[in-house]
Amino acid sequence: MPSGVLAATAAVAVLALTATACGPEEDNAGGTTPSASADPSSDGKVVIPDDLKNRLKEHGIDPDKWRDGEWKNWDKDKWLREAKDFVNPVIEGLWDPERMREADKPPENPVDNDISGDDGVTDPTPAPVRAAGVATPYHDRAPEAGKLVFDGPKGSMVCSATVVKDPANPGKSNMVWTAGHCVHAGKEGGWYRNIAFVPSYNNDGLSTAELDTAPKEKVAPYGVWWGRWAQTSEQWIAEGASTGGQGAPYDFAVLHVAPEKGSTGKSLEETVGSALPVEFDAPAVPQIASMTAVGYPAAPPFDGQKLFRCQDRPGRLSVRQDEPTMYRIGCTMTGGSSGGGWVAAGQDGKPALVSNTSIGPISAGWLAGPRLGKEAEGVYRAVSEKYAGQ
Repeated sequence: MPSGVLAATAAVAVLALTATACGPEEDNAGGTTPSASADPSSDGKVVIPDDLKNRLKEHGIDPDKWRDGEWKNWDKDKWLREAKDFVNPVIEGLWDPERMREADKPPENPVDNDISGDDGVTDPTPAPVRAAGVATPYHDRAPEAGKLVFDGPKGSMVCSATVVKDPANPGKSNMVWTAGHCVHAGKEGGWYRNIAFVPSYNNDGLSTAELDTAPKEKVAPYGVWWGRWAQTSEQWIAEGASTGGQGAPYDFAVLHVAPEKGSTGKSLEETVGSALPVEFDAPAVPQIASMTAVGYPAAPPFDGQKLFRCQDRPGRLSVRQDEPTMYRIGCTMTGGSSGGGWVAAGQDGKPALVSNTSIGPISAGWLAGPRLGKEAEGVYRAVSEKYAGQ
């Protein structure tokens, strides 16, 4: 697939802005996305460039009011839907340990247990595979995995996500892969807010009680990384639904992130020490011996605080006859694991991200993820090319 393919993509610009008045660090890594100025005014407050002010005001958003709570306004006219209209100002300190811990509500995305679709390309429902806890510290076993936190109309929510390689910035990726429904509500809503990635969340697997008094470096050992830019498929925006599986074959998204407190001189990949390649031409299902899904399940009986994994031989699932088939594995992980990476051997035999958790039944016996084809590659390469050389 040539790098110029940008099929079926939806892009969001994330505007950086700090909530403090004590001279924050620069949050823009030199890209075209505007950010709050690092230069304080004479009274110690952040100087916000006029172009940023005007852009926010076009959407009826006052920067000061936004960071002071206006982002909680989910009126229809305020919930920005179109790709070009999204803004996500950094509110420094918003995701403190308590708020991250309490963000345990996954976005809805269940389906019926018996989702037969086209019998010609849907394999028998797999037997449930009991989710196993990842051994601690998580960073030693799955350094690319992390938790995605964000806000929606019903409060703070969670998904899972994976650090992936950036072909335009080898060894220095700031790209994160997740599900489309973890960044955008689909046909009935718009973009979620305050989207941030926490790599190796709760790295030591502390209990909920222990997390109550744990310092931030235990909860977020590699920092909090805010989305600067995101893309998902046009199909997800047009067709995606909170239940029923609509849009699921195109339920993927890519984020470009930056550290909350400004550049440290290290990329996300350098910070966590790893990033997975993405495989857009994985072998046919019968040729794949196993896939491993990783995530932070948050719906009962899980609480979203610990990392789990499921390994199984994949089958095929057809949601609609006119859409691509999906991968399906047995797994008891619940909501909150959405967006988490599915890892299998790529064409070169090495581990690669081949899908992400998209849907599963309320009974939590299996999970399904999209096959990554030209639309997914278009999303991925568009984000990479936007930040080429940065």
